[in-house]
Amino acid sequence: MISSPFDPNSPLAASITTLLFVTLIIGGIVFLIVLGPTLYSYIRFRARPGDDTEPYQNLGNTRLEITWTVTPAILLALLFGLTLMTMHRSDPPIPDNPQPDLIITGHQWWWEVLYPNSGVVTANEIHIPTGKQLLVQVDSADVIHDFWVPQLGRKVDATPGYTTHMWLQADKPGTYLGTCNEYCGTQHAWMRIRVIAESPTDFAAWEQSQTQIPAIPTTGDAATGAQLFQDLTCTKCHSIDGTAASAGIGPDLTHLGSRETLAAGVLDNTPENLATWLANPQAVKPGVHMPNLKLQPDEVNTLVTYLESLQ
Repeated sequence: MISSPFDPNSPLAASITTLLFVTLIIGGIVFLIVLGPTLYSYIRFRARPGDDTEPYQNLGNTRLEITWTVTPAILLALLFGLTLMTMHRSDPPIPDNPQPDLIITGHQWWWEVLYPNSGVVTANEIHIPTGKQLLVQVDSADVIHDFWVPQLGRKVDATPGYTTHMWLQADKPGTYLGTCNEYCGTQHAWMRIRVIAESPTDFAAWEQSQTQIPAIPTTGDAATGAQLFQDLTCTKCHSIDGTAASAGIGPDLTHLGSRETLAAGVLDNTPENLATWLANPQAVKPGVHMPNLKLQPDEVNTLVTYLESLQ
């Protein structure tokens, strides 16, 4: 997994990192230029014991004053020009009547991800092909969120009632980590993002697998869990393709078993962790909108068997 903001892996993020380094270098040089004469003057002209002579008073130096006025102005103009270039490179123009490759919607406290061309819906884990610049539509279902994956692009606010667009690209395969960067409530810190960049071939295979409707189990604990899922209030919030569950309040669970994490990054997706989550979501992620259904251990086990089978 990649998480360092100093390791950009897209031309969009690289332009921002380059501007950062240039600004730090210029600032460092200015700091040294100012610090050097200051330290020299402090040591060279400091008062010494027994020296009561009034220091020489220099009332001005026109050439020096012009230099320290013009030079910062030139540096500011340079940084301003570089900033304008970076703004254009990190946020290329959006076409009229944009047709997004991805629609990402922020919820308290998870991310919904829709692929309009294939109809695939997932949550928190965004699969993309490497080497392709994708147009992303960013929305919010409730409050203001902020989508940011530092290695791949700029931060973008997700504002309720206002659609925003951005570009997203990864140059090489890997898992790129991001977060919500606008405080959005109790579990803001656990509104994590994973962008999983794959080769175009691997991405196509993943997307094709996500379009498949999982078979409804007919025997064993998985079948019992499937029936229990329908009987409980799970269907009031979640959806699973091929079943009567079609709500969109909580994450789509059609392919839950194929995801790496649970609850927007709180837990790794393992049967044990899923059981812990189902037994008491509030203990794992306090304030989360999923209620504690007070399930019995055997109910938890059958639900885990069913949900983990949703590949």
